[in-house]
Amino acid sequence: MADEQQLRLDLEELRHLQCLAKRPRVASLLASEIRSLEAKLSAVTAATAGAKVSAEKAPVAAAASLNSYVTLSSFSWDQDNDKIKIYVFLEGVDPEKLETIFKTMSVDLKFHDIQGKNYRCTIPKLNKEIVPEKCKVLVKPTKVIITLVKASKGNWLDLHFKEDKLKPNLDKEKDPMAGIMDLMKNMYDDGDDDMKRTIAKAWSDSRSGKSADPLRGNF
Repeated sequence: MADEQQLRLDLEELRHLQCLAKRPRVASLLASEIRSLEAKLSAVTAATAGAKVSAEKAPVAAAASLNSYVTLSSFSWDQDNDKIKIYVFLEGVDPEKLETIFKTMSVDLKFHDIQGKNYRCTIPKLNKEIVPEKCKVLVKPTKVIITLVKASKGNWLDLHFKEDKLKPNLDKEKDPMAGIMDLMKNMYDDGDDDMKRTIAKAWSDSRSGKSADPLRGNF
């Protein structure tokens, strides 16, 4: 910026001298110097403008980078009667750049600026409830250990919530038999060959009128 200002001042003075020059040789020398300074000023102005544009774009690029995450879908976990421990194998995590959100039924961790990338580990719906204020994160050189405190003691069959397919639909507005038929369908889908044959026979008997209750006498 200082160089640009000095060039402008020099040009202003040279143009003033050019207006005062009487001899052609002097006027020619002044004109040549003016052209040279004008070229230098143009180059300096272009460089300054380019630097300004880059500076303006940098925060935008940085903001875009902060909002872009690589999903960490692979991790291991174990449990005891009181706690769940999740192990995320990720090197170079800065505890100061780690964002954690613990809720009663969800976990969301964001790891920022790891070799120019951001990572995210999230479980949108846990198998059971946790106590958010008691949960914690421990950062080690090659991994991150997330400790979830169970709201109620006991064993979790899975880390993620899974709807019980064997639970019949008890919607009062539906036909009472509809819930039982839904249950039988789920049992058929998940059952072995013997189960499938038994349920198929129950369906067949129910449709042919052999049994008023599709479950009676078939299990």
